[in-house]
Amino acid sequence: MITVRNSFDMWNKRCNFAQKSLITLFQNKEDGSLIQGIPPENQSNKTFCYWWHAHAIDVLTDGYLRTGEKSYCQRIENVLNSVLRKNNGNIINLYYDDMEWMALALLRAWECTQRDKYKDLALILWEDIKRGWNNNMGGGIAWRKIQLDYKNTPANAPASILASRLYHHFKRKDDMVWAKRIYEWNHKNLTDPNTGFVWDGINRTGNGKIDKDWVFTYCQGAMIGAALELFRNTKEKRYRNDAIKTFHASISVIVKPAGGILPDEGGGDCGLFKGIYIRYVNNLYQTIPELKEIERLISTNAESLWEHMDHVSGRMSRGWAQKAESSVDLSTQLSGIMLFEAMASLQRRGLTDAIKQKKLKQ
Repeated sequence: MITVRNSFDMWNKRCNFAQKSLITLFQNKEDGSLIQGIPPENQSNKTFCYWWHAHAIDVLTDGYLRTGEKSYCQRIENVLNSVLRKNNGNIINLYYDDMEWMALALLRAWECTQRDKYKDLALILWEDIKRGWNNNMGGGIAWRKIQLDYKNTPANAPASILASRLYHHFKRKDDMVWAKRIYEWNHKNLTDPNTGFVWDGINRTGNGKIDKDWVFTYCQGAMIGAALELFRNTKEKRYRNDAIKTFHASISVIVKPAGGILPDEGGGDCGLFKGIYIRYVNNLYQTIPELKEIERLISTNAESLWEHMDHVSGRMSRGWAQKAESSVDLSTQLSGIMLFEAMASLQRRGLTDAIKQKKLKQ
């Protein structure tokens, strides 16, 4: 019991340190917005990365849910306002996947703050996202508005998650129709029927080819999340089994060859991929605690990242088994914080279970 509590307290402190790094390293002191890379001359600061800010809102929501500290609410508001300023006062974007990540983040922020502004913006995004569905490649939501015949998992799996969560909250039947329709298209067209491994996209270059050589963690995570949300709403075991199958495929194809530590997938946008994977794999473990491999996966990666990060500045590395680089993208930092918050949630669950066991013995 004492060991479990000490472990939770330790990871709670480590999460606080990681969350503080967003302020000390990335926050614009004038308006509370986030720069996209350090040092300031980092290439990532040359363009506005809308979807990185969606995951910043998600990470801040993680911090608020863990601590209950109201300061996180103001920081969420600051990030959203900076998005609106930099996006010409509009929440709508040219990329369907970007808007889906933003809608998911805003919906979570609404769940824990009850600020209707976040819910309303998420619903505005959802209406625009649905327009991305077309008959090219047999259906599916397009990746972006100027390339309607290119369909990929990052534009479809998160959309299914969003539709399922909207149904969970508001019980609109049409949302569940969309959740299933989008999921089924992705499962039929971009999921290996034998292994459950999820491919990235189809028809990127106009030749109808599936990019099977694009092996990304976040495709696995997002599809696991989509299956889980459908299972939560329908209780159909098929979706539960799909999620488990894809998880095991991801371990076999990605994790084991890398020695148990998730690989460095690159900088820029790629810096977010591992964090997204961890978020939805952690959701899988919360739903199916028998999957102890997930606890080991998260623990191993979190301990490795903590060992290799810069404990003075808070900088985190792209590769979780290597020292932090001097130049760090916001995307990379956010992935690391997602990992730490997932680890803290495991410790919280362990503490809760330990307390319950103690009460049963009394």
